[in-house]
Amino acid sequence: MEVRAFKWLGSHLQLLDQRELPEREVWLDLKDYRKVAEAIKNMAVRGAPAIGCVAAYGFVLGIKQGHEPTEVYRTLRETRPTAYNLFWALDRVMKALKEGGDVEGEAVKIEEEDYRANRRMGEIGKELIPKGARVLTHCNTGALATAGWGTALGIVRSAHYSGKDIFVWVDETRPFLQGSRLTAWELSKEGIPHRIITDSTAGFLMKKGLVDCVVVGADRITRDYYVANKIGTYSLSVLTKVHGIPFYVVAPTSTFDHECMGEEGIRIEERSEDEIKSIKGVRIAPSDSPALHLAFDVTPPENITAIITEEGIIKINAGGLVERIKKG
Repeated sequence: MEVRAFKWLGSHLQLLDQRELPEREVWLDLKDYRKVAEAIKNMAVRGAPAIGCVAAYGFVLGIKQGHEPTEVYRTLRETRPTAYNLFWALDRVMKALKEGGDVEGEAVKIEEEDYRANRRMGEIGKELIPKGARVLTHCNTGALATAGWGTALGIVRSAHYSGKDIFVWVDETRPFLQGSRLTAWELSKEGIPHRIITDSTAGFLMKKGLVDCVVVGADRITRDYYVANKIGTYSLSVLTKVHGIPFYVVAPTSTFDHECMGEEGIRIEERSEDEIKSIKGVRIAPSDSPALHLAFDVTPPENITAIITEEGIIKINAGGLVERIKKG
């Protein structure tokens, strides 16, 4: 059975609490838009496409319960500042409301479109993965981060099911350990061979010739192809460039912010330092030592081999020239 991060039940939203994985599978019943906002902010759900879908359903809850639309929109919009799908999805349901359309139907369409886009990206992207490839991933980009199937991990999944006999290196992805907790959990459920590594192991594996490509997702892509993604992504892009390894970004077109140019326009979320200094309530650093917790970084286009979307492949060469390859 395919993993799903959330379920819309008409009267309320059910959410798989990703903070509890892999130890327990706990489902939250969210019946108020403020609870949805809290779940997004506190990382019960994460992954840009999933955040967008869940926020859209949160907006529906708020409207159904008679709350002021602008306040519902603002509350949900302010939960996470970097993931563009959040704003894109909220703008769509707000537009549907203003035009007298079916707001709930629009939220359902957003979910359905994301799932179809993920399956399509998997089919397109698997062609870039060689048979027997050793693929390195960062953060979690699977079904848990989307409406289902996944973006970067969706390509891994599609390559696996097409018989390509691939192996996955799973970056643990500090500080929330989305790789070791979530990606490894998904891969284990599907029987895809993998091994967890510390984030700092990646470069040495590349040097030893044990990585054939790196595949990551994205939280925001600018008009000129700067990619905001989980902190540590930029470092991986530099390492792949040094070692001559393909670096692929996988994201639906809903992740593209066409109003933004360059990295300066991207607001990087800074989260609580306690999330670095403790793990699940266990203190691992001195309480009086300050910490900096940037949740994302930005990778420039010259470090990217290609961006895979549901519409096709965007190839970027070292000089920054772009070639769009449409897939019918």
